[in-house]
Amino acid sequence: MNLRDLHYLVSLSEQRHFGRAAEACFVSQPTLSTQIKKLEDELGVALVERTPRKVLLTDVGREIATRAREVLNEIEQIKGIARRTVDPESGTVRLGIFPTLGPYLLPHVVPMVRERFPRLELLLVEEKTEVLLHRLREGKLDACVLALPIHDDSLHSEFLFEEPFLLAVPQSHPLAKRSHLKLSDLSDQSLLLLEDGHCLRDQALEVCHMAGAGEKSGFRATSLETLRQMVAANVGITLLPTLAVKPPVAQAPNLHLMEFSGHAPSRRIAMVWRKSSAMGNFLKQLAEVIRGLPRDLLDPHSVSATQAKRRRTA
Repeated sequence: MNLRDLHYLVSLSEQRHFGRAAEACFVSQPTLSTQIKKLEDELGVALVERTPRKVLLTDVGREIATRAREVLNEIEQIKGIARRTVDPESGTVRLGIFPTLGPYLLPHVVPMVRERFPRLELLLVEEKTEVLLHRLREGKLDACVLALPIHDDSLHSEFLFEEPFLLAVPQSHPLAKRSHLKLSDLSDQSLLLLEDGHCLRDQALEVCHMAGAGEKSGFRATSLETLRQMVAANVGITLLPTLAVKPPVAQAPNLHLMEFSGHAPSRRIAMVWRKSSAMGNFLKQLAEVIRGLPRDLLDPHSVSATQAKRRRTA
């Protein structure tokens, strides 16, 4: 048994197809098939149930593939320890981030990371939270930037910042005329929300619950940009995170952004990684860089103040 054969088995468990698994491993299909058969002969058990259309792993095959994935992850951890012993600030970090934060945070953070760690290769993956958590647990990602809470005792969370929400309404909406906005002002409103699977949807629903508001029926957006354009088109109102309305993001016409008075509804952002990760010390340094984000980027008041200034000069 060798690591290459374990890699083949893990790929086969993920692809459920000899051809696709071989392509993922950069070998021919006969080579991969032959090595899987040799592994079965060595272990004395059937790992794979071959059918005309797809490949199914046997019960013992699935269990061994799970263990093999853990072994391969540990090997990568060992290699990472060696690389960082030679040069602690070099190497690669595979960082996951969710779609309603990535496009708005990364333009500010990536230059800061490059300045602090010029030899670091940062590989970014943008996916929904559940997909990122699955890849993190499997060792396919080194860390993720996610919204709290994260309920997993195997993961370490390093708090980064709290991001307030603003209310986005059309210019002609009755709420746009108010100088102060309270959460209770949403009690008779129906908000445009994202589709299932986005953590921002869950956060917005929580705000709706606190305010006594509801969801606008018949519409669920696939992205923040869709929500922004729907508000500008007088379809409804929504909540937007502060970073999503800061430069360099272009402001949509007919969009009025309102800051909540008092303690605004918000989301708490953290960097998360496996407690068993050999990169823990370095990831703490990386989190510290992200935590150094300029505070005005998270200040909703500057958005409403800029907006008011534009109205006065218009």
